[in-house]
Amino acid sequence: MTSSQTPFLLLDLALILGLARVLGLGARALGQPAVVGEILAGILLGPTLLGARFAGTLFPAEVRPLLSALAGVGLALFMFAVGTEIDLCILRGGGRVTLWATTFSTLLPLALGAALACVLADSHHQSPRAGSVLFFAVAMAVTAFPVLARIIDDRGLTRSQLGATALTCAAITDLLAWILLAVAVAVATGQHLDWRLALLVPYVALMIAVGRPLLRRASEASRRKKAQGTESGGSGESRNFLALVLVGLLLSAACTEWLGLHYIFGAFLFGAIMPRGGDGGLRDIALQRIEPLCGLLLLPAYFVLAGLKVDLSQLDAADIGTLAAILVVAVAGKALGAYLGARLGGYGSRPAYALGVLLNTRGVTELVVLGVGLELGLLDGTLYSLMVVMAVTTTALVGPLLNRMLPTAGKSGTTGVQSAPVAPGGAAREESPVSCRACGSAPSPAAPSHSPPP
Repeated sequence: MTSSQTPFLLLDLALILGLARVLGLGARALGQPAVVGEILAGILLGPTLLGARFAGTLFPAEVRPLLSALAGVGLALFMFAVGTEIDLCILRGGGRVTLWATTFSTLLPLALGAALACVLADSHHQSPRAGSVLFFAVAMAVTAFPVLARIIDDRGLTRSQLGATALTCAAITDLLAWILLAVAVAVATGQHLDWRLALLVPYVALMIAVGRPLLRRASEASRRKKAQGTESGGSGESRNFLALVLVGLLLSAACTEWLGLHYIFGAFLFGAIMPRGGDGGLRDIALQRIEPLCGLLLLPAYFVLAGLKVDLSQLDAADIGTLAAILVVAVAGKALGAYLGARLGGYGSRPAYALGVLLNTRGVTELVVLGVGLELGLLDGTLYSLMVVMAVTTTALVGPLLNRMLPTAGKSGTTGVQSAPVAPGGAAREESPVSCRACGSAPSPAAPSHSPPP
């Protein structure tokens, strides 16, 4: 970094932090997730409103690689935090409604997304075609689990059957989506014939069989030292264990990048194998230290860089039609799929609709997926811009639609609608508590020390 780059880098970081924070707080004041305002901050600083020349002056070409490097680190930390939230215990008590809702809310968006990708293939020349179609289908199927968890907590649905079902469906769908995205990346990069990709399965098995037990032992040691040591000594041990986690997730990210996949998969995998429950002290220490830096600075830097690539000023009538088709497929695929699945599982009409609305939350997870697609050439600039608009729009619609469907929802947990599944004969079944924290039991998924930045 040269002396001429340093002032611009620091000024740009200050601008990113300030604007993202202000718009994020403004979004929350309007009843929206903070991520909606933070994404809009990136778009506002891009060429759509200010023009490419002004955006280029504000963020010079020689500074953007430095910002990209910081944003890449923030993205890895974010994916680690997302991985820690995908707790496999959430898969154990979902029941019939979760099975059907997850199946339909995953398969229908995948099918509609693949069909739309085939229609758009002639006007947006992406290659290889198979990778592009699969990628587009995945982009339509994802749900932003961290943003959804925050919305559910803010709405007082954390302990309701509706909230638990939505979180379970989102967790399973996103897990499948990340797997399919890994396949799409392999196809797009031509790495499906590379011998290194064959090492992926042994690598995952090694992380589960060896890495997870080692992390559990480290977490137990952290807990013992915290109980035995002084307050200052405990702080020193916390820093040591945090360093261990950071080294591990960065090495895991580097390994998957070397294997021919994106580095986000390695960071996500390392988060997924972190011990939970009584052995989750190491995980909690890491999240408490990582989330403030990631959420306040590094992830907003990623949003801004994503927004700099969005240019809506040159859209024509055909592009507006494409945007309309993308919005219809995105909203209808998730909403209709979740509604049909929930109804088959025994939900009443209103909670089934509400489930479809909740699963349309996309937010930052969608931006991560779209960033991978743009980087690999699976999306051109126009299609990327339209997909970003879709991500912001679908996330912003969740709040107003929930207000109409669940008008009395609040922190008390009262929704004004029976959210428990309805038996085939019409009688509501008694709502039972769920034991998995990710499913909604205490502590809340939106607690600052446990959930990734929204």
